[in-house]
Amino acid sequence: MAANQETVLNEYDFLVSETDQKGNILFANEDFCRIAEYDVVDLIGKPHNIVRHSSMPKKAFKSLWDTVQKGETWTGYVKNATKSGGYYWVFATVYPFESCDGSLGYLSCRRKATQKEIDEAQALYDVWNKEEAK
Repeated sequence: MAANQETVLNEYDFLVSETDQKGNILFANEDFCRIAEYDVVDLIGKPHNIVRHSSMPKKAFKSLWDTVQKGETWTGYVKNATKSGGYYWVFATVYPFESCDGSLGYLSCRRKATQKEIDEAQALYDVWNKEEAK
């Protein structure tokens, strides 16, 4: 896939990942790997921000981390980067999670965002990015 090309999720794509408390990936499902263009072995142990798109404002991820570290569920729209330099948008739900081994971490479940949702999120993120640039 070409750099800067958008990958549009289908209605059935459901991207799931589990991270430890530091944000390192412990699990990634097939949909996540396919959309992000990584093999699962390339994701396990890596920081989840391996898929962070450079145009995402820091303020969005601060909100995410502040929320989940308080033990609460965060939802929002995220533009992620693919391995080849493209991107994809998702509606994400991230929440604290206790793994079967008793360790604490975070589970992230993501689905397709509508074009209207993407347009609204992009407009907000453009404002936040301008504020951060000051």
